[in-house]
Amino acid sequence: MGSDSETERSNVKEKKKVTSLAPIAKPLAGKKLCKRTLKLVRKASESKCLKRGVKEVVKSIRRGHKGLCIIAGNISPIDVITHVPILCEESDIPYVYVTSKEELASAGATKRPTCCVLVLTKPTKGEMGKEDQEKLKADYDQVVSDVSELTSSLF
Repeated sequence: MGSDSETERSNVKEKKKVTSLAPIAKPLAGKKLCKRTLKLVRKASESKCLKRGVKEVVKSIRRGHKGLCIIAGNISPIDVITHVPILCEESDIPYVYVTSKEELASAGATKRPTCCVLVLTKPTKGEMGKEDQEKLKADYDQVVSDVSELTSSLF
């Protein structure tokens, strides 16, 4: 009996996760792209090439930093992030939505749920090893090409 209730709870969680997505969450990353994107966020946070939160992301975009913007799709109220995709489009920065702000926060090495992050190709402060930078750049290029492919098929 206990396993049935656990199965029902997990099904309810899955349905809740899907239904709580914002209607503007397009292009939404699929499972494979989402996993790859969160892996990129994890690597970027380790090498300090990550801007977390709406305020930091908007400031970086306005200053002219280039990168990949990843936005959580389950933000409530949605007005918090509605201007971010417009800024990204004006600055020619690719962006993609992932399903959960909690997953985005854990990938970005924070305990607090995060609305959006900006993955930069170079660290803003300090230097990083050439080998690490090449690995990050390769992963970044792969995710960006997948995101642009997803965007072109959508629009």
